[in-house]
Amino acid sequence: MAVRDAGRRFEQFVARYFGGRLPDRESLPWYVSPLPAWLEDAALRLAWPIALVNLVGTAFGFWYYGFQPVPTSTPLVTGQFAITPPEMWVFVPDSPVATAFIGLSLVAWRLDWEADWLHVMAFFGCIKLGLWTPYVQLGINGLGQTPLWLYHFLVWSHLAMAVEAFLVHRYSDFPVWAVAVATVWYLGNDIVDYFVPVVGDPHHTLLTAEFTADGINHALPAHDAAAAGAVFLTVLAVFLALATRVKKVERT
Repeated sequence: MAVRDAGRRFEQFVARYFGGRLPDRESLPWYVSPLPAWLEDAALRLAWPIALVNLVGTAFGFWYYGFQPVPTSTPLVTGQFAITPPEMWVFVPDSPVATAFIGLSLVAWRLDWEADWLHVMAFFGCIKLGLWTPYVQLGINGLGQTPLWLYHFLVWSHLAMAVEAFLVHRYSDFPVWAVAVATVWYLGNDIVDYFVPVVGDPHHTLLTAEFTADGINHALPAHDAAAAGAVFLTVLAVFLALATRVKKVERT
């Protein structure tokens, strides 16, 4: 009760500076709508700042994967991009693409654009990458040589993505065709990331647990564990998206 009251006061404070009508909050099961009402309302009121943070995160993510226009003293393309055939680059920066989806999804909602495909792609991306990255960092990679601040940033920023996913039901009906589009995209990512790379090596985010003295070894158990997590989270996203759709239809 105390947390709810404090949260509602916080939302009312935010409303003083970020007004506007919010979409109605439907009575949905906890597993598709786990966030408290005050947190949903406050986050939706802060849609513009949150969208900006996500898009800045997208820019940082592309830099992290190896597209580095700054500093100018380093090659423009380095890191994982440099060792991936250019025609497969689209499959490399999964988390930056997911933050782009949610950032643009919030922008589209605020501008009243019809973009259900974008909203559902954002939901899938935030569920999948928001949970896969902490799973890999905590359960597979460990701290290793990663600076402690970056390790914490990777874990907590991605968990925040998973939280963002549960804002989407407020402004999208999760049409089946949009769920199908997102399913095809993210299942295709799983295939080329872990099982059939098509061109070159598997295109998943490089795992420090796969680095050996002889280079990257995709035959190690770490690869299978990361693949299992990715596929599980794709299935979870499909279930949650379709469950949201079903529960919304049942209410009408």
